[in-house]
Amino acid sequence: MGIRLFDRTKHSVILTEEGEELFPLAIKTLSAAEDCNDRMRDLKGTLTGTLRIGTTSSFTSLLTDTVRKFIRDYPNVHLKIQSETATEIIEKLRAGKLDLALSFKPSMAYDELESEPLFMNSLSAVMCKGHPLSSHKYLTMEDLESHRIVLPGKEMQARRAFDRYLGLDTRKLNVTVEVNDPNLIMDIVQSTSLISVVSSLASYYRPDLVAIPLEGGNYSMVGCVLRRKEGYRKRAVDVFVKMIHDSAQVERICKGLKLEE
Repeated sequence: MGIRLFDRTKHSVILTEEGEELFPLAIKTLSAAEDCNDRMRDLKGTLTGTLRIGTTSSFTSLLTDTVRKFIRDYPNVHLKIQSETATEIIEKLRAGKLDLALSFKPSMAYDELESEPLFMNSLSAVMCKGHPLSSHKYLTMEDLESHRIVLPGKEMQARRAFDRYLGLDTRKLNVTVEVNDPNLIMDIVQSTSLISVVSSLASYYRPDLVAIPLEGGNYSMVGCVLRRKEGYRKRAVDVFVKMIHDSAQVERICKGLKLEE
């Protein structure tokens, strides 16, 4: 192009001012080229190529069931799955680095994204069986104040839902640990007397734990599949999303979840 795009040293490569200007246009160009390839493959009537999926750990069982069926029926599609925080996968989806994402519905709306509800879930207090509170049908915040707590990190959706719907000053709670990894939270709860406030799905496959609903607040969380509104939509995306909805229907029945009205 007749301009210098990179400054190179022995240890690094950085963009010049001109390179910074070109970079977002280059990303759009590469994305458009991928869309062209996807469209041509779809016109041939065969499902091939790569499907890029982002997910949070709460959707593990739902995604596992869908992947099992998809790779059986469409072996020529390469699945690239990334498990990260909701914030990270939503930003990647917005940037066009993912074809779809599985996450709880974001607290803020994004004009370039659309969401399809899969199930509704609620925040619960999760603890070991045999904990002094484990026999309660519901728990209030006053019940939790006298016990040690492990809370999700502030970047996690369960924590945002907790803070948003309750307007809680967490100084009222005896917060011993904050963790941004859902599996690590459950490991800590399972091996200690600490309580956590997370999605009840987090404890579903851990028989030593119980999840007790919180009383006195709106703690609902909507599990969704998220997609970009713009750009070419691969046929593989539509097929995979259809399978996700089928798996979600089974999961709702098995786990007693509800679909958003």
